[in-house]
Order: sequence, then C-alpha cells, then structure tokens
Amino acid sequence: MRIITGIYKGRRFDIPRTFKARPTTDFAKENIFNVLTGYVDFDGASALDLFAGTGSITLELLSRGCSQVVSVELDRDHHRFICDCVKKLDASNCLPLRGDVFRYIHGCHQQFDFIFADPPYALKELPTIPDLIFSNALLKPDGIFVFEHGKDHEFSQHPCFVEHRSYGSVNFSLFRVQ
Repeated sequence: MRIITGIYKGRRFDIPRTFKARPTTDFAKENIFNVLTGYVDFDGASALDLFAGTGSITLELLSRGCSQVVSVELDRDHHRFICDCVKKLDASNCLPLRGDVFRYIHGCHQQFDFIFADPPYALKELPTIPDLIFSNALLKPDGIFVFEHGKDHEFSQHPCFVEHRSYGSVNFSLFRVQ
C-alpha cells in the first residue's frame, strides 16, 4: 500500500497477508482523489474515514494536509496496523478509533469537511449508510461524502447524490448536503 501524493508521497506500508480487508486500489484511489480536487480543499480540512480497513485513505488524507483525521475500524488487528502506520508518520493529527461504525455515527457530535466510507461490499446495512450520515448531520454544509461500494448498489436517486464514478469493480458515489 502506498501514499499517492502529498507530504508523505511514495511512502509504502506492507499489509500483513492475514488481513481480510481489501485496500482501495492505487488506480481507483488516485482517480477519485483527482475528482475530489474539484470538490474539497484537503489542506486544513477535518476528515472522517469509516470502515478504515488498512488505513489507506486515512494515510492519504494525512498526506494531503488534513488538520484532523478520525479513522474508525472495528477489527483489532487492522486498527493496530493503522495506529502503527500513523506512528511511523509521526502524525499527531490522527485519531484512530477501534469501534463499530454504526455506534460511532449515532454518537458523534462533530461535523466533518470530508467523509469517506468503504464498508464491506456484502454488508447488509450498506444501503442505509448515506442516510445515516445525513440524518446524524456528520457532514458540514460545504463538505463532501464519498461512498465506496460494489456494482450492485445504486444511489443516484438519493436526495444528496452528486455523481458516480466507477474504476473497474470499484464504485464511488459522491454526496453533499442539499
């Protein structure tokens, strides 16, 4: 796993072979971040990475200058890996949390400039996540929410939907407060 751009550009982290999580591919990650430059200025932004997995997006957000990144991951080993990576970068502006994303969403009282969610594609609650983000007011009025999902889900009818991007088997739906 490598960081695409920013202050940590080119840094690589070896993901243990025992991990179940699939990091967003470099190709998809680079392309979606190119699209996002038209939506959000990451420099100084607050960001939330839900279902953080290997921490690939968390590390990319830190590298791009976010002032705060909250990373939520349930799996103990994945959380520990994210903590180790953040420590290697000496990034004090990152808060890796180990916990259930749905409990976090319901208990969170903070708003973010940018939210990224990459749940397991087979997660039965996956279709409810955009509504949860907006009903709990986690996104600032000018913020952007990026939702990574499989091809079996379609969100273009959601009232906060902005656009859809597809890179191979990776699909991203973008949302903002309407």
